[in-house]
Amino acid sequence: MKPLDIASMCHDGSRTMIPSIPATETINPRYRDLDAWDPLFAVQAMWEGQMAAAAAVQSALPAIAAAAVAAAARLAGGGRLAYAGAGTSGRIGVQDGAELTPTFDWPAGRMLLLMAGGPEAFTRSIENAEDDRAAAAAAVARHDIGAADVVIGTAASGSTPYTVALLHAARAAGALTIGLSNAAGGAVLTEAEHPILVETGAEVIAGSTRMKAGTAQKIVLNLLSSQVMVQLGRVHQGLMVDMQARNEKLRLRAMRMLRHLTGIDDETRLHQALAGADGRVKTAVLLAYGINRIGADALLHRHHGRLRAALQEIGR
Repeated sequence: MKPLDIASMCHDGSRTMIPSIPATETINPRYRDLDAWDPLFAVQAMWEGQMAAAAAVQSALPAIAAAAVAAAARLAGGGRLAYAGAGTSGRIGVQDGAELTPTFDWPAGRMLLLMAGGPEAFTRSIENAEDDRAAAAAAVARHDIGAADVVIGTAASGSTPYTVALLHAARAAGALTIGLSNAAGGAVLTEAEHPILVETGAEVIAGSTRMKAGTAQKIVLNLLSSQVMVQLGRVHQGLMVDMQARNEKLRLRAMRMLRHLTGIDDETRLHQALAGADGRVKTAVLLAYGINRIGADALLHRHHGRLRAALQEIGR
């Protein structure tokens, strides 16, 4: 059944003056009695929505890949990666960005998490923050966002004023802009140099974009940021070779990576290589092969941190 437009639901049958709304905000008649359903049936309906959200990402894969290539090329020059959004979309962006430092050793100084309402909005709703266009423009100016940077703006409706304004200001400043929306026609897509549209349609619970739209956004950001890191040489043979081994679990993981990548079983030799590399797996691989620290660092620098190219140079 076709979702109902909330603007047409007056008791006397007349239409209100409410403007056309995005699909993510519409009501799907299929779920109007959701609160009266058996809990298992209700949960099954929500699960089906999650599966549909994942499937909806498929059509956006070419756009995601193109955006990742462009973003990696820009970031290779030393720029920053910024996530921008409001509400649920903003928090999903914050989550994705926050994971890049421990996972890929992305420098914290090259990460910007721009949220409507400021850091306080990471954990609670800030009323009217999403409408504050001036705050968005001010954030771009305050952080001196420019041509070296990449900005990812996310909005389920595609029209959140804060996100639209921030993308507009960032693009005007020369930054590479990527816009992610769950509804066609929004300015988030037209303001971005790389628009990514994933149409998830009406939510099981109308307007609750933390559900289908949020799931799709998280998938897109997972794919986009991970591929950017792959492009930048922070993944080798499917391994997180730039991760930060800062606890016992991660130190053991680093040892397993080192053993796998070198084929060396001598624990002492592996420990010495990892210690000599200050826990950095890529450097430790080269040390395990007999390259000294200065030579290993120079080799990786010469190949922009790409271990595959460094190993090819030394015939490994």
